[in-house]
Amino acid sequence: MIHQNLRAFIDVLRQENQIVEISAPVDPYLELAEIHRRVIDDQGPALLFTNVKGSPFPVVTNLFGTSRRVDLAFGPKPEQFMKAVVNASSSLLPPTPQALWGERALIFDLLKVGTKEVPASQAPILGACNRETPLAQLPVLTCWQEDGGPFVTLPLVYTEHPDGGHHNLGMYRMQVYDDRTTGMHWQIHKGGGFHYHEAELRDQALPVTVFLGGPPALIASAIAPVPEHLPELMLASLILGKKLPMVKDPHGKHRLVAEAEFAISGLVPPRIRRPEGPFGDHFGYYSLTHDFPVFNVNHVWHRKDAIYPATIVGKPRQEDYFLGEFLQRLLSPAFPMAMPGIKSLWTYAETGFHPLAAAVVRESYKREAIGSAFRILGEGQLTLTKFLIVTDQPVELSDFPLLLETVLERFDPHRDLFIFNHTSHDTLDYTGDQLNHGSKAVMLGIGAPVRELPRAYTGGELPEINGAAVYCGGCLVVSGAAYAQEPQLPQRLLANSAHRLKEWPLVILVDSIDIASDQTQFLWTVFTRFNPAADMYAESSVNRHHIGYEFPIVIDARMKPGYPDELFPREDIVELVDRRWKEYFG
Repeated sequence: MIHQNLRAFIDVLRQENQIVEISAPVDPYLELAEIHRRVIDDQGPALLFTNVKGSPFPVVTNLFGTSRRVDLAFGPKPEQFMKAVVNASSSLLPPTPQALWGERALIFDLLKVGTKEVPASQAPILGACNRETPLAQLPVLTCWQEDGGPFVTLPLVYTEHPDGGHHNLGMYRMQVYDDRTTGMHWQIHKGGGFHYHEAELRDQALPVTVFLGGPPALIASAIAPVPEHLPELMLASLILGKKLPMVKDPHGKHRLVAEAEFAISGLVPPRIRRPEGPFGDHFGYYSLTHDFPVFNVNHVWHRKDAIYPATIVGKPRQEDYFLGEFLQRLLSPAFPMAMPGIKSLWTYAETGFHPLAAAVVRESYKREAIGSAFRILGEGQLTLTKFLIVTDQPVELSDFPLLLETVLERFDPHRDLFIFNHTSHDTLDYTGDQLNHGSKAVMLGIGAPVRELPRAYTGGELPEINGAAVYCGGCLVVSGAAYAQEPQLPQRLLANSAHRLKEWPLVILVDSIDIASDQTQFLWTVFTRFNPAADMYAESSVNRHHIGYEFPIVIDARMKPGYPDELFPREDIVELVDRRWKEYFG
């Protein structure tokens, strides 16, 4: 079943016992977020808060917090449809009458993709309009105690190119400054930011409409890593399985999604910036305060019985993990069409997505895999990938220990590791020397195995190392003094113990070896705490401008001075929720 709006999805969650209603009064400042975090940690239900202090609107969270609820939201049809489109691409080229007849069912489905305009009487979004203090009654959440203020956490930000033509629907957090002003967190390489850049060049304000709620398909399309010029509203329609109903805004420039819960309309003026943040983000740390554009809100439309949707981000796994998993399954059949030679591709929600990606590629001639790696690093938001692992073996990429073993069995350190300095980083990744700047690494594992991997450490005592644990074959996790006390520990580890670690291709230096027992903790800790050019160590030599390395390769993934704080809830809020737990859930 594909849901036409948010409340239809909520009704299904009720039928499936996948949502709990909380009628006790709950504060949107920290308390609601702490309840949500505990429930999602236990893989619990969606939450509908009907008595949120300071607002007449109920709040729903944790809509997509399990694989089961994602399946309920979207069902199997979108994935089946995407596979059918890709499979048909070969049979329809050239488009013979016989081929067209054979794909008539698919063509009929494709004719349903798009938008349609409906009259105001069929658009619940036009139920009410607030123009005096448009943001005053929204139950905007403050999720972490060091956040710079309340943030809209599930905004679907719609913009159009100033010259007309293509649009963008993206999810960019919005810090609420007052009753009619927010920040607009347009990171690098984001479609809305491109539109704003073009508007600034023309000295124009950019019209913006922010939708909250609507069909679950709309939420998914806003965060989907689609190519820059692929219209997100078309993707929403594809997932929905029908044309997306739209209606004219009587007071604004853009059409409105007819089934949305809220539509916030206004302008982002050129060359005006305001400090935004800190914000506890999906990397599991606070992103710091930086200047971002300002959104001046003109009016807010909402359904008469509107429900405010929100999410809470933090250390994985959160809702973005399960949505990301669905979107990668949905879009993966199209990767070979967009990037020939790429058989499958995966980015890891456990790391915040951009810090780590992996691909299975074609190797029809020697070193073709390098070209495929460059193609990935030049494609849309994938250009922000920090560490890319590539193999030609048919491995399940979401199983990271299996992938890493497959690569390390084949990895030649003299030719298969490439580190590139002075490149772009995700705005939320603070491991580089400055905002948006960092480095990248590519690791290849191609062809037949060339070594058997060690699976137990038997090399004897390692000076200055107080713990060691095997993460997977060939990857040893070790701990020692904190970086602040011993920043040169990786170099000394190589100098003193390289001969004991020679059989280990990869050695990870961390603050605690406990992370070795869990994929989520391992990926989150390691790949959010190192910058390849600064924190990878090995004996090396240069031959014809190529750097070749010797085993072991040491990655320093300890916390370092200058990194943002890790996210922890405030103790008094934890105690408050402890005391009230039975009040929330009866």
